[in-house]
Amino acid sequence: MHILSRRAALVLVSTMSLAGAGWAQQTAPRVKLATSAGDIVVELAPDKAPKTVENFLQYVRDKHYDGTVFHRVIDGFMIQGGGFTPELKQKPTRAPVPLEASNGLKNDKYTIAMARTANPNSATSQFFINVNDNAMLNAPNPDGHGYTVFGKVVAGTEVVDKIRAVRTGNKSGMQDVPLESVTIQSATVAN
Repeated sequence: MHILSRRAALVLVSTMSLAGAGWAQQTAPRVKLATSAGDIVVELAPDKAPKTVENFLQYVRDKHYDGTVFHRVIDGFMIQGGGFTPELKQKPTRAPVPLEASNGLKNDKYTIAMARTANPNSATSQFFINVNDNAMLNAPNPDGHGYTVFGKVVAGTEVVDKIRAVRTGNKSGMQDVPLESVTIQSATVAN
């Protein structure tokens, strides 16, 4: 049995610590959405949807979501927000991000995904939180492309459930709009 000198042991321990730090998994970013209905915390998946997560975090850092509303709520399906003021005026956005829907994440209950138009590469700031398992949105459904899931709710599922149950109607030519606004008061990086 070899006995290491004190110095050799310290060097060995230091080297092992550095190697371990390199292998340690980085904490997934979390964003807190402080809403008029309560707080929702989402944990993002940059390893699965790097461009989408960076896009979402940039909108958070730019304070884009502050003062926006959940403008489309369909109980049993999803709650959508991130693009409109309480007066239903659309906020300006940056260039869209490419679709990352084939990343293995599914549109399951309490996951967060990007809203888009018929163009699969059109996602900008709007997102939705699934309030049901929505397999019909998983790639390649429903149109050959799917919808990019980029995280999940880790706190505030009761707030999501409260929002999904609000009364909705038609307003400013839009359907499924909450009759009483549900506002995102602030969106902040929580870790």
